[in-house]
Amino acid sequence: MIGVTINSFAPVEPTQARVLIIGSMPGKASLTAHQYYAHPRNAFWPILGHWLGFDATLPYEQRLTHLTQRHIGLWDALYQCERPSSLDADIVKTSIVPNDFASWFARHPNTQAILCNGTAAYDNYCKKVLPTLSTTDQALPLHKLPSTSPAHASLSFEQKKDQWRILLDYL
Repeated sequence: MIGVTINSFAPVEPTQARVLIIGSMPGKASLTAHQYYAHPRNAFWPILGHWLGFDATLPYEQRLTHLTQRHIGLWDALYQCERPSSLDADIVKTSIVPNDFASWFARHPNTQAILCNGTAAYDNYCKKVLPTLSTTDQALPLHKLPSTSPAHASLSFEQKKDQWRILLDYL
């Protein structure tokens, strides 16, 4: 199955990042809106809003401000890939180009943890990114959290929210 070549967004970079949340690659709704986690049923913003104390329905730029004020960055494991749908399972493995995380850690030496939004983000980070990093950056705490995508329906919103609480440990 051949997909369309897509690129991820630029990272959301707070001045003094402490936590980096990574996804795999934006889905079609996000790509269309030019916003991280734009699908209306994605639980990302409601979960982060709950733990950080902001309204998840605020305009996108205000939600990003809440993250950056708390020293939380956003990015994707992949810079580019081919994918015929929004499903991570449909990413053409041979098309994967990872983002340059060595440059992230050079710009953000105070990063204390990486939180992966789902298995695909975690697997791509481990396989494609970790081997390219310094020993110091490889040693950062890395957490695989349940995907906030509506496609990941094996856990309830409450179960996902509870696991995402680990974010607070690094703030």
